[in-house]
Amino acid sequence: MAACRVVNSMNRNDLRRIDIHLLVVFETMMHERNVSRVGEKLFLGQPSISAALGRLRHLFDDPLFVRAGRLMEPTARAEEIFANLTPALDGIAAALNRCQSFEPCTSDATFQVGLSDDVEYALLPRLLRHLRAEAPNITLIVLRVDQQQMSQRLFNGEISLGISHTLDLPASARRKVLRPIRPMLLRTDDRPGELGLDEFCQRPHAVVSCMGNATDQTDHALSRLDRRRKVVLAVPQFSALPRLLAHSEMLAIVPDYVARAMVSVEGVRAEPVPLPLPVQELTMVWRAAAHNDAGQRWLRSRCQAFLGVPIELQVVPKSSTPSRIGSTLLAAR
Repeated sequence: MAACRVVNSMNRNDLRRIDIHLLVVFETMMHERNVSRVGEKLFLGQPSISAALGRLRHLFDDPLFVRAGRLMEPTARAEEIFANLTPALDGIAAALNRCQSFEPCTSDATFQVGLSDDVEYALLPRLLRHLRAEAPNITLIVLRVDQQQMSQRLFNGEISLGISHTLDLPASARRKVLRPIRPMLLRTDDRPGELGLDEFCQRPHAVVSCMGNATDQTDHALSRLDRRRKVVLAVPQFSALPRLLAHSEMLAIVPDYVARAMVSVEGVRAEPVPLPLPVQELTMVWRAAAHNDAGQRWLRSRCQAFLGVPIELQVVPKSSTPSRIGSTLLAAR
Protein backbone atom coordinates (compact mmCIF):
# COMPACT_ATOMS: atom_id res chain seq x y z
CA MET A 1 0.00 0.00 0.00
CA ALA A 2 1.43 3.38 -0.97
CA ALA A 3 2.40 5.75 1.82
CA CYS A 4 0.06 8.48 0.61
CA ARG A 5 -2.86 6.01 0.76
CA VAL A 6 -1.93 5.11 4.35
CA VAL A 7 -2.08 8.77 5.29
CA ASN A 8 -5.27 9.44 3.31
CA SER A 9 -7.04 6.52 5.00
CA MET A 10 -6.65 8.20 8.39
CA ASN A 11 -9.39 10.42 9.77
CA ARG A 12 -8.76 13.42 12.01
CA ASN A 13 -9.11 11.34 15.18
CA ASP A 14 -6.33 9.02 13.97
CA LEU A 15 -3.95 11.97 13.93
CA ARG A 16 -4.00 11.99 17.75
CA ARG A 17 -1.64 9.02 17.78
CA ILE A 18 0.89 10.73 15.50
CA ASP A 19 3.78 12.49 17.25
CA ILE A 20 4.63 15.51 15.07
CA HIS A 21 8.16 15.30 16.45
CA LEU A 22 8.59 12.07 14.47
CA LEU A 23 7.68 13.87 11.27
CA VAL A 24 10.28 16.56 11.96
CA VAL A 25 12.90 13.85 12.47
CA PHE A 26 11.84 12.24 9.19
CA GLU A 27 12.03 15.51 7.25
CA THR A 28 15.46 16.30 8.71
CA MET A 29 16.73 12.81 7.83
CA MET A 30 15.57 13.32 4.25
CA HIS A 31 17.75 16.41 4.10
CA GLU A 32 20.80 15.18 6.02
CA ARG A 33 20.86 11.41 5.24
CA ASN A 34 22.98 10.87 8.36
CA VAL A 35 21.88 10.03 11.93
CA SER A 36 24.68 12.03 13.58
CA ARG A 37 23.95 15.19 11.58
CA VAL A 38 20.23 14.88 12.31
CA GLY A 39 21.04 14.63 16.02
CA GLU A 40 23.26 17.71 15.85
CA LYS A 41 20.65 19.71 14.01
CA LEU A 42 17.78 18.75 16.33
CA PHE A 43 19.93 18.74 19.52
CA LEU A 44 19.11 15.07 20.17
CA GLY A 45 21.31 12.07 20.91
CA GLN A 46 21.76 9.23 18.44
CA PRO A 47 19.66 6.81 20.57
CA SER A 48 16.72 9.26 20.39
CA ILE A 49 17.05 9.56 16.62
CA SER A 50 17.29 5.79 16.20
CA ALA A 51 14.22 5.28 18.37
CA ALA A 52 12.30 7.87 16.34
CA LEU A 53 13.27 6.15 13.09
CA GLY A 54 12.06 2.84 14.52
CA ARG A 55 8.67 4.33 15.33
CA LEU A 56 8.48 5.90 11.87
CA ARG A 57 9.20 2.54 10.22
CA HIS A 58 6.41 0.97 12.24
CA LEU A 59 4.04 3.84 11.43
CA PHE A 60 4.60 3.65 7.68
CA ASP A 61 5.33 -0.11 7.51
CA ASP A 62 8.47 0.51 5.48
CA PRO A 63 12.25 0.59 6.14
CA LEU A 64 12.25 4.25 4.95
CA PHE A 65 16.07 4.53 5.01
CA VAL A 66 18.69 1.99 3.94
CA ARG A 67 22.34 2.37 4.91
CA ALA A 68 24.71 3.04 2.00
CA GLY A 69 28.18 3.64 3.41
CA ARG A 70 27.98 6.63 5.74
CA LEU A 71 24.66 7.78 4.36
CA MET A 72 21.09 6.62 4.86
CA GLU A 73 19.41 6.50 1.46
CA PRO A 74 15.60 6.90 1.37
CA THR A 75 13.34 4.22 -0.07
CA ALA A 76 10.79 4.94 -2.79
CA ARG A 77 8.08 5.15 -0.14
CA ALA A 78 10.15 7.63 1.89
CA GLU A 79 10.46 9.85 -1.18
CA GLU A 80 6.68 9.70 -1.65
CA ILE A 81 6.00 10.56 1.98
CA PHE A 82 8.46 13.44 1.83
CA ALA A 83 6.76 14.97 -1.21
CA ASN A 84 3.45 15.07 0.70
CA LEU A 85 4.85 15.91 4.12
CA THR A 86 6.94 19.02 3.45
CA PRO A 87 4.06 21.32 2.36
CA ALA A 88 1.94 19.95 5.21
CA LEU A 89 4.57 20.83 7.84
CA ASP A 90 5.03 24.27 6.26
CA GLY A 91 1.28 24.81 6.56
CA ILE A 92 1.22 23.74 10.22
CA ALA A 93 4.16 26.05 11.02
CA ALA A 94 2.50 28.97 9.23
CA ALA A 95 -0.80 28.39 11.07
CA LEU A 96 0.92 28.29 14.46
CA ASN A 97 3.00 31.36 13.68
CA ARG A 98 -0.08 33.42 12.94
CA CYS A 99 -1.26 32.82 16.49
CA GLN A 100 1.93 33.97 18.17
CA SER A 101 2.86 37.51 19.08
CA PHE A 102 6.39 38.89 19.24
CA GLU A 103 7.67 41.48 21.69
CA PRO A 104 11.27 42.43 20.81
CA CYS A 105 12.09 43.88 24.21
CA THR A 106 11.25 40.64 26.07
CA SER A 107 11.75 37.92 23.44
CA ASP A 108 14.52 35.36 23.86
CA ALA A 109 14.00 33.91 20.36
CA THR A 110 16.86 32.47 18.30
CA PHE A 111 17.19 33.45 14.64
CA GLN A 112 19.38 31.57 12.17
CA VAL A 113 20.41 33.73 9.24
CA GLY A 114 22.74 33.20 6.31
CA LEU A 115 24.98 36.08 5.24
CA SER A 116 27.50 36.39 2.45
CA ASP A 117 30.98 37.46 3.53
CA ASP A 118 30.62 41.04 2.29
CA VAL A 119 27.39 41.51 4.25
CA GLU A 120 28.84 39.96 7.40
CA TYR A 121 31.93 42.17 7.22
CA ALA A 122 30.41 45.51 6.26
CA LEU A 123 26.73 45.53 7.23
CA LEU A 124 26.26 43.12 10.14
CA PRO A 125 27.90 45.36 12.80
CA ARG A 126 25.44 48.20 12.18
CA LEU A 127 22.46 45.85 12.08
CA LEU A 128 23.57 44.09 15.26
CA ARG A 129 23.83 47.36 17.20
CA HIS A 130 20.21 48.15 16.41
CA LEU A 131 19.00 44.62 17.13
CA ARG A 132 20.77 44.56 20.49
CA ALA A 133 19.21 47.88 21.47
CA GLU A 134 15.71 46.83 20.48
CA ALA A 135 15.78 43.14 21.43
CA PRO A 136 18.59 42.55 23.96
CA ASN A 137 17.67 38.94 24.76
CA ILE A 138 17.46 37.43 21.28
CA THR A 139 20.20 35.20 19.87
CA LEU A 140 21.40 35.67 16.29
CA ILE A 141 23.16 32.65 14.77
CA VAL A 142 24.97 33.69 11.59
CA LEU A 143 26.06 31.15 8.99
CA ARG A 144 28.44 32.10 6.19
CA VAL A 145 26.41 31.39 3.06
CA ASP A 146 27.40 32.39 -0.48
CA GLN A 147 25.07 32.75 -3.44
CA GLN A 148 25.64 29.16 -4.55
CA GLN A 149 24.66 27.78 -1.12
CA MET A 150 21.71 30.03 -0.32
CA SER A 151 19.03 27.99 -2.07
CA GLN A 152 20.01 24.70 -0.41
CA ARG A 153 20.38 26.23 3.05
CA LEU A 154 16.89 27.70 2.80
CA PHE A 155 15.42 24.47 1.45
CA ASN A 156 17.05 22.43 4.24
CA GLY A 157 15.73 24.80 6.89
CA GLU A 158 19.24 25.56 8.17
CA ILE A 159 18.40 29.25 7.88
CA SER A 160 15.08 31.09 7.81
CA LEU A 161 16.54 34.29 6.34
CA GLY A 162 19.42 35.00 4.01
CA ILE A 163 21.08 38.15 2.69
CA SER A 164 23.40 38.14 -0.31
CA HIS A 165 23.37 38.48 -4.05
CA THR A 166 21.20 35.49 -4.90
CA LEU A 167 20.80 33.21 -7.88
CA ASP A 168 17.96 30.75 -8.43
CA LEU A 169 15.84 30.03 -5.36
CA PRO A 170 13.40 27.22 -4.50
CA ALA A 171 9.76 27.87 -5.28
CA SER A 172 9.05 28.00 -1.53
CA ALA A 173 11.35 31.03 -1.03
CA ARG A 174 10.55 34.73 -1.22
CA ARG A 175 12.87 37.54 -2.17
CA LYS A 176 13.14 41.31 -1.64
CA VAL A 177 15.77 43.61 -3.12
CA LEU A 178 17.52 45.62 -0.41
CA ARG A 179 19.95 47.80 -2.37
CA PRO A 180 22.18 47.90 -5.44
CA ILE A 181 25.73 46.55 -5.16
CA ARG A 182 27.97 49.15 -6.80
CA PRO A 183 31.63 48.15 -7.36
CA MET A 184 34.35 50.46 -6.02
CA LEU A 185 38.13 50.37 -6.40
CA LEU A 186 40.41 50.10 -3.33
CA ARG A 187 44.05 51.22 -3.26
CA THR A 188 46.63 52.18 -0.60
CA ASP A 189 49.26 54.15 -2.52
CA ASP A 190 49.52 57.90 -1.86
CA ARG A 191 49.66 59.17 -5.45
CA PRO A 192 46.98 61.83 -6.15
CA GLY A 193 44.17 61.43 -8.62
CA GLU A 194 42.09 58.51 -9.79
CA LEU A 195 43.53 55.65 -11.84
CA GLY A 196 43.02 55.55 -15.58
CA LEU A 197 42.33 52.32 -17.41
CA ASP A 198 45.94 51.85 -18.55
CA GLU A 199 47.37 51.98 -15.05
CA PHE A 200 44.44 49.93 -13.76
CA CYS A 201 45.43 47.13 -16.14
CA GLN A 202 49.15 47.42 -15.37
CA ARG A 203 48.82 47.24 -11.58
CA PRO A 204 48.55 43.89 -9.72
CA HIS A 205 45.09 42.95 -8.45
CA ALA A 206 43.65 41.02 -5.51
CA VAL A 207 40.22 39.39 -5.72
CA VAL A 208 37.90 37.95 -3.09
CA SER A 209 36.40 34.60 -4.01
CA CYS A 210 35.03 31.95 -1.67
CA MET A 211 35.41 29.46 -4.54
CA GLY A 212 39.05 30.33 -5.22
CA ASN A 213 38.39 31.88 -8.63
CA ALA A 214 40.96 34.35 -9.96
CA THR A 215 38.59 35.85 -12.54
CA ASP A 216 35.28 37.63 -12.13
CA GLN A 217 32.98 40.12 -13.85
CA THR A 218 35.82 42.65 -14.04
CA ASP A 219 37.83 40.37 -16.32
CA HIS A 220 34.78 39.77 -18.52
CA ALA A 221 34.26 43.55 -18.83
CA LEU A 222 37.94 44.06 -19.69
CA SER A 223 37.85 41.34 -22.34
CA ARG A 224 35.05 43.18 -24.12
CA LEU A 225 37.44 46.15 -24.36
CA ASP A 226 40.25 43.84 -25.51
CA ARG A 227 42.11 44.55 -22.26
CA ARG A 228 43.45 42.37 -19.45
CA ARG A 229 44.60 42.78 -15.86
CA LYS A 230 46.99 40.76 -13.70
CA VAL A 231 45.41 39.02 -10.68
CA VAL A 232 48.20 38.04 -8.28
CA LEU A 233 46.13 37.10 -5.21
CA ALA A 234 42.77 35.48 -4.49
CA VAL A 235 41.52 35.30 -0.89
CA PRO A 236 38.29 33.78 0.51
CA GLN A 237 37.06 36.74 2.57
CA PHE A 238 37.05 40.52 2.65
CA SER A 239 38.39 41.09 6.15
CA ALA A 240 42.00 40.41 5.11
CA LEU A 241 42.08 42.96 2.28
CA PRO A 242 43.17 46.16 4.11
CA ARG A 243 46.34 44.57 5.50
CA LEU A 244 47.07 42.72 2.27
CA LEU A 245 46.80 45.89 0.20
CA ALA A 246 48.80 48.00 2.68
CA HIS A 247 52.11 49.40 1.38
CA SER A 248 51.63 47.77 -2.01
CA GLU A 249 50.59 48.58 -5.55
CA MET A 250 47.78 46.05 -5.45
CA LEU A 251 44.22 47.02 -6.26
CA ALA A 252 40.93 45.39 -5.31
CA ILE A 253 37.33 45.86 -6.41
CA VAL A 254 34.71 45.53 -3.67
CA PRO A 255 31.02 46.40 -3.12
CA ASP A 256 30.41 50.03 -2.17
CA TYR A 257 29.34 49.19 1.40
CA VAL A 258 32.52 47.13 1.90
CA ALA A 259 34.57 50.06 0.59
CA ARG A 260 32.91 52.39 3.08
CA ALA A 261 33.81 50.05 5.94
CA MET A 262 37.39 49.62 4.77
CA VAL A 263 38.25 53.29 4.33
CA SER A 264 38.04 53.62 8.10
CA VAL A 265 41.39 51.79 8.09
CA GLU A 266 44.26 54.26 7.77
CA GLY A 267 45.73 54.39 4.29
CA VAL A 268 42.88 52.71 2.42
CA ARG A 269 41.28 54.79 -0.34
CA ALA A 270 38.27 54.14 -2.55
CA GLU A 271 37.34 55.55 -5.93
CA PRO A 272 35.24 54.64 -8.97
CA VAL A 273 36.39 51.75 -11.16
CA PRO A 274 37.78 53.13 -14.47
CA LEU A 275 35.49 50.94 -16.62
CA PRO A 276 31.77 50.18 -16.63
CA LEU A 277 30.83 47.17 -14.49
CA PRO A 278 27.38 45.65 -13.93
CA VAL A 279 25.50 46.71 -10.81
CA GLN A 280 24.09 43.69 -8.99
CA GLU A 281 21.44 43.55 -6.28
CA LEU A 282 21.72 42.72 -2.60
CA THR A 283 18.65 40.69 -1.75
CA MET A 284 16.93 39.37 1.35
CA VAL A 285 15.39 35.91 0.96
CA TRP A 286 13.29 33.81 3.32
CA ARG A 287 11.25 30.64 3.52
CA ALA A 288 7.59 31.00 2.60
CA ALA A 289 6.71 28.99 5.72
CA ALA A 290 8.19 31.79 7.86
CA HIS A 291 6.51 34.60 5.95
CA ASN A 292 3.82 35.28 8.58
CA ASP A 293 5.89 34.44 11.66
CA ALA A 294 5.76 37.52 13.89
CA GLY A 295 9.40 37.30 14.93
CA GLN A 296 10.62 36.71 11.41
CA ARG A 297 8.55 39.61 10.12
CA TRP A 298 10.15 41.84 12.76
CA LEU A 299 13.66 40.67 11.81
CA ARG A 300 13.00 41.25 8.11
CA SER A 301 11.69 44.74 8.84
CA ARG A 302 14.88 45.58 10.76
CA CYS A 303 17.08 44.23 7.94
CA GLN A 304 15.10 46.32 5.47
CA ALA A 305 15.42 49.42 7.64
CA PHE A 306 19.13 49.19 8.41
CA LEU A 307 20.54 47.39 5.36
CA GLY A 308 18.14 48.52 2.68
CA VAL A 309 19.09 52.19 2.38
CA PRO A 310 21.87 52.63 -0.18
CA ILE A 311 24.91 54.50 1.08
CA GLU A 312 25.74 57.31 -1.33
CA LEU A 313 29.48 57.58 -1.78
CA GLN A 314 31.19 60.94 -2.12
CA VAL A 315 34.64 60.88 -3.73
CA VAL A 316 36.97 63.86 -3.63
CA PRO A 317 37.82 65.48 -6.99
CA LYS A 318 40.84 64.20 -8.91
CA SER A 319 42.77 67.37 -8.24
CA SER A 320 42.62 66.89 -4.49
CA THR A 321 45.54 65.41 -2.60
CA PRO A 322 44.61 62.09 -1.01
CA SER A 323 44.57 61.90 2.74
CA ARG A 324 46.09 58.97 4.61
CA ILE A 325 42.73 58.69 6.35
CA GLY A 326 40.43 57.09 3.81
CA SER A 327 37.23 58.30 5.48
CA THR A 328 37.90 61.77 4.06
CA LEU A 329 37.63 60.27 0.58
CA LEU A 330 34.54 58.19 1.12
CA ALA A 331 31.65 59.29 3.26
CA ALA A 332 27.90 58.89 3.59
CA ARG A 333 26.00 61.95 2.42
